[in-house]
Amino acid sequence: MNEKRHRSSRSAAPAPRQTGRERGDTIVALATAIGRSAVSVVRLSGADAIRISQRCVTPWPARDRELTRCRVHAPDHPEHAIDDALVAVFAGPRSYTGETVIEIHGHGGRYVPVAIEAALVAAGARPALPGEFTERATLNGKLDLVRAEAIGAVIDARTRASHRAAMHALSGLLTQRYLTLRSDAIGIEALIAYDIDFPDEDHGPIARERVGELAMALAEQIHSLVATQPAAILARDGAVVVLAGPPNAGKSSLLNALVGEARMIVSDEPGTTRDAVEVLLDLDPWPVRLVDTAGLRTSTGSVERLGIEVSERYLKAADAIVACAETEEALLEIERRIGELSTAPIVRVLTKSDLHPGARGQDLAAHHVSAVSGDGLTGLQLHIAEIVAARAGQPADLPPLVVSARQRSALEFAERELGLFRTAWSEGTLPAPVAATHLRAAIGALDELIGVIDVDEVFSRVFATFCVGK
Repeated sequence: MNEKRHRSSRSAAPAPRQTGRERGDTIVALATAIGRSAVSVVRLSGADAIRISQRCVTPWPARDRELTRCRVHAPDHPEHAIDDALVAVFAGPRSYTGETVIEIHGHGGRYVPVAIEAALVAAGARPALPGEFTERATLNGKLDLVRAEAIGAVIDARTRASHRAAMHALSGLLTQRYLTLRSDAIGIEALIAYDIDFPDEDHGPIARERVGELAMALAEQIHSLVATQPAAILARDGAVVVLAGPPNAGKSSLLNALVGEARMIVSDEPGTTRDAVEVLLDLDPWPVRLVDTAGLRTSTGSVERLGIEVSERYLKAADAIVACAETEEALLEIERRIGELSTAPIVRVLTKSDLHPGARGQDLAAHHVSAVSGDGLTGLQLHIAEIVAARAGQPADLPPLVVSARQRSALEFAERELGLFRTAWSEGTLPAPVAATHLRAAIGALDELIGVIDVDEVFSRVFATFCVGK
């Protein structure tokens, strides 16, 4: 254990692309989408960003970090104007990437931003690779690897729950959890290293039970993060909530009303919906995936029967089911049919309350809703959200969600290796240095997770903690 430790690869991987630091060039890219819009933003980053931009911008901004109105033109040809724009200079290291960054805020559209980018390429910049600005920010210490991934998650978020999880990671909370895990794992390794290399010191030998208890506590912490995978998937994809009922029960109209726009063909003809249609509804605290299905009934038609079979498959996989019918008798019957196919919670809904106002006086506990007037929709949404939250828990009560597949894979590997270490350590069948290889592999996975490698850190901890050689 006294030799330097090196990071071990868990699997063969392709050679990484050359980084911006290794290339040392200046990159340019559109920071906004191409299309009809009021404003577009073109960014440069690199050591030559000012020199390249000065060939295409007149006059040059007098002060950093202030927007200045400038003419953008072809390189070295001010008479060939492209746009009248606002330009800002962010001198490194006080910039997003840590390098000098130039931002050109021009008019939107399809031609202008592309022409500005082309002019800067002609002046000496290189088109950026996907994610290269954030890559440079990470290499230059402006972001850690976990927060860099969180930026992509914020951009890709399509629900409040997935956005909330991404913002937690971006805030650094997840990084701190990972750093704590890594620190605890190195602390355990330091105890083992101390016991092996300095057995005659005052603090030795180290009790095996102490190492085992620390390893168990670490395993529980890692598992709590791995176990957030279902909640992370729920935040991204939503809970499956199936609208089920007989044909022409108003399911499609109800879905349209809940979503707020016409997503389904609504007709008085029974059997209009012959396949399942999914719509993501962003409720709080968890989104739901509303699924409109074919009406449940006995059918001899082959095509319609296929639609009913699809409905039955969705019912078996549902997190909650909204049973829809016009009358109490029909609602009880459809609830009985659903109970034969699924154990998911059922929300009773009497549809078309505007056509059957007298139904409100009945004893059956059901939501009375009207897709036409909107009556009862808010209460129904709240009830659905409560059912999902009761099954998934409140986000505030959960650890930070691990939304990155890469991070989850690293945590799962660390958990497996830590389990192997705990087994070998408790059984005592392997020498301590051999058992500790599993612990070192777990630490390597955590190193990969956060992008931190320090081969001498274990021994630094040993000497700092135990005052070896007093």
